[in-house]
Amino acid sequence: MNFRSSKSAVARELNLLQGVVEKKNTIPILSHILIETTGNASEVSMIATDLDVSVRTTCEAEVTTQGSMVVSARKLFDIVRNLPEAEIEFATQDNNWVRVSCGSSEFKIAGQAKEHFPSTPKADTRGLSFPARLLSVLIGRTIYAITQEESRYALNGSLFLSSDGRLQMVATDGHRLAISGSESVEGAAGENLRVIIPKKALGELLKLTLGEESDMEFSKDENHLFFRIGKRHLTSRMLAGQFPNYELVLPKNNDKAFTTGTENIAQAIRRAALMADERSHGVKFEMATGRLSITSQTADVGEAKETIAVDYEGEALSIGFNATYLLDFLSVVGTEQVIFEFRDDQSPALLRPASKDAEDYRYVVMPMRLM
Repeated sequence: MNFRSSKSAVARELNLLQGVVEKKNTIPILSHILIETTGNASEVSMIATDLDVSVRTTCEAEVTTQGSMVVSARKLFDIVRNLPEAEIEFATQDNNWVRVSCGSSEFKIAGQAKEHFPSTPKADTRGLSFPARLLSVLIGRTIYAITQEESRYALNGSLFLSSDGRLQMVATDGHRLAISGSESVEGAAGENLRVIIPKKALGELLKLTLGEESDMEFSKDENHLFFRIGKRHLTSRMLAGQFPNYELVLPKNNDKAFTTGTENIAQAIRRAALMADERSHGVKFEMATGRLSITSQTADVGEAKETIAVDYEGEALSIGFNATYLLDFLSVVGTEQVIFEFRDDQSPALLRPASKDAEDYRYVVMPMRLM
């Protein structure tokens, strides 16, 4: 195999593959990528997999000899990004060695046989079609709420739903729940869907959809989920298990509320949390007519208090929260103002954008008991 390509083109595609590559070295071949020709003399394909998530992308190239190479993903990326901005030549040699040359620089990398690289499943059906930007928004607004506990298998991803052309994504860790939805999407009409996408796949999809204005195609089989955007493909194992009935968690009788500036309250929470316990990150909201006080204290460390004006007119209420949970929502909500809704100090709070034009987005967070 022999081909030439620009540094920028190769580096861009190799960078997309780094997050997929297996880091633990339990199966050495999974730290490698497969580069092969496609029959088209102006491109090569690059594939990385950890057996759960696979990404296949295409790189513009001038192919002179058809074939394939399997090389260390990390080492090849390190070499390419340190080369000058010029054309790079890649060539296979005896015993699977790979030569990389650019100007006066030349490297030889030990490779592996293509037969050792695992095969990756391919989609054989067409499914939904929707804007890639929309998927990026849904993921960004929910991925932070996915549990960190691997034992809670069904919660290790986001629930992805399609109903009557409307897309939704839901994530929870048992302490909070994020749900984001869309308007009706023409390419998703007529097909109902309910699947759990693993967190790692969601993270890679965020990279693939960054800045994209084109459509994403989605399909599935019994065990796998398939995403395609342009000439980039992501395949993921589907998470099995029963996702909780999230609709039961959504508060329905929160009769106390206030609207406030997103950045204003985020800064107040961030400052108050400087004195919060490092394990619980607990801050206390104390609401009274026209104002909100946010306090925290830690024995032997100190205490903090922030007071901001809000349009609150209900009865006085004191309730504790994990500051990190609140800041996660405020950092991605994307509107100038947000609404906080409460019932009492033991019931979950509901946070949502204040803008009526904002896509459907709700965030439920359980209160904390603070001394």
